Amino acid sequence: MSAGAVPEGERLDWFTDVIAQELVPTAIRSEQADSFWAEASVLDLGPVQVSTFEFTALTSRRTAAHVRRSDPEQYQIGLVADGAMSLDQHRGASGLFTGDIVLWDTSLPMSSSAVPREGGLVRAVTLAFPRDAMPLRGARVERLLAQRIPGGHGMGAILAQYMRSLAAHGADCGAAELNRLGTVALDLVGACLAGMLGAEEALTPEARTRALLERIDAFVEDNLGDPQLTPAGVAARHGISLRRLQQLFRERGESPAAGIRRRRLERCRAELADPAGAGRPVQAVAARWGFTDPSVFSRSFREAYGASPTEYRHRAVREVLAQEVNDVCADRTAGGPGRP
Repeated sequence: MSAGAVPEGERLDWFTDVIAQELVPTAIRSEQADSFWAEASVLDLGPVQVSTFEFTALTSRRTAAHVRRSDPEQYQIGLVADGAMSLDQHRGASGLFTGDIVLWDTSLPMSSSAVPREGGLVRAVTLAFPRDAMPLRGARVERLLAQRIPGGHGMGAILAQYMRSLAAHGADCGAAELNRLGTVALDLVGACLAGMLGAEEALTPEARTRALLERIDAFVEDNLGDPQLTPAGVAARHGISLRRLQQLFRERGESPAAGIRRRRLERCRAELADPAGAGRPVQAVAARWGFTDPSVFSRSFREAYGASPTEYRHRAVREVLAQEVNDVCADRTAGGPGRP
């Protein structure tokens, strides 16, 4: 949904309607009403909804009257990916923040403001879900309303990255996958909030396991370039036995070592297929992603992709360049003889 389809003078009202429909009714004001701009996208993940919003500077206020008029009885959690935002609710006040996460309750009044960076837009990703889907209850959750959840480390960073991934790639998934993604989103939210409250015992064993796997996956992704990354090290880092780690991965159909190798190979394949990196030696690419033995890397790559790293690079780069030429030709043909 884009304000570009709406006359300029009506765009703020249009965005107010979008927020009311997709989140909750609020009163929105902007000093840039005449030049206001916004875009929005919404995706359902079973009981969870993920929304992405981009907009110019504004203030928003949800009053008790708004609550009485319409209340979906949800918790909503927002990540400010660009620009800055502040939110006040109940006894909490986030202050101005960016890159972090904040939680609010649709059944309580609240106010917020958002300011973009110079020349840009505020960009926020929001998860909305029923209050009864939260394993934590009542007064416990109230302590976290409008409190900043750091998005740069720990479970907050994992949740923030997951929200970004949902916004960027969720639309490519099928219905069954979207439901699973929604379940994981709830698990991560619960684990993140429970961790802040020291209330991990409130989570179900299944939720704790799924959250643990997300933490493990994030740790592995962040450390693929470390040649010392091993299953034993991963297990020790997360306070579990190597046997427990192997059991978790066995349910996915691969061993921890195979999972690490697969992800390293995927990074190498992506880099080798990029024409911009054609001058980087193959072994430098391998070393960048944790392979220290050239022969082991070459053999593993061939087993995975049916070609040596060098052969794969040549073929992939040729295909990318050929596609670019085809796109240019098609563009010129579509533009007619008067187009340069």
